[in-house]
Amino acid sequence: MDLLNFGNKLKELRNQNKMTQQQLAAQIGVSKSVISYYELQERIPSPEILLKLASVFHVSTDYLLGISNDKVLDVSGLDEEDIAVLSSMVSLLRKKNIK
Repeated sequence: MDLLNFGNKLKELRNQNKMTQQQLAAQIGVSKSVISYYELQERIPSPEILLKLASVFHVSTDYLLGISNDKVLDVSGLDEEDIAVLSSMVSLLRKKNIK
């Protein structure tokens, strides 16, 4: 794991989601200072915490770790029809943005 990129990526995701360090800490069951340590590259998360962070931000652990630049849309809890609707919307948006 590239610790520098992880801390920056975590802070970026937190800010994009308009969350404070305290709010994120509460969601994953750690203290605010732990989130600060992660963002300052002073600590690295355990695999359990990494999974919780990925779940909160709906991204893959590979994205958080800088292994991949592809964000992943979490569709767990949706039925097949809902997933098909989302897939159609993504296709339409891609076509729109290509033009």
